[in-house]
Amino acid sequence: MKDVFLTRNGYDALKKEYENLKKGKRREISNAIEKARALGDLKENAEYHAAKEAMALNERRISKLEATLSHARIIDDENIDKDKVLIGATVKIRVVSDNEIEEYVLVSEAEADFNKNKISVTSPLGQGILGHKAGDVVQVKIPAGMMTIEILEITR
Repeated sequence: MKDVFLTRNGYDALKKEYENLKKGKRREISNAIEKARALGDLKENAEYHAAKEAMALNERRISKLEATLSHARIIDDENIDKDKVLIGATVKIRVVSDNEIEEYVLVSEAEADFNKNKISVTSPLGQGILGHKAGDVVQVKIPAGMMTIEILEITR
């Protein structure tokens, strides 16, 4: 696995999730498995099978977080050009076709959360605006075709 670039907030959030899954959620699922075992025949015990599946999903997420955190490099905003769209920047853009103004934070894939307006630098939009400056108008290739974006403002 190659280096994963994270903001300080992103690293802290993933670390907190990791600790919660490893200590709290793991114990909670283990207790659910024990309760389900006490109910009897495991072959037809839906609660037991659901708890075992939850355990497998939890362990998978723990492993993924361990790998991400072990390869994490925290981005230091002080050494990053504040005039360009780079990882960690908050970018206000205007979609030229419908004049819609949107604001996103560019983050790594590990931190991306579209519901919180955090887009990955590897997403089509992230790749399209990466390295550009405020005032630039760029063509971005998205799955639906081409989109023209004007970069209005970059903040950190």
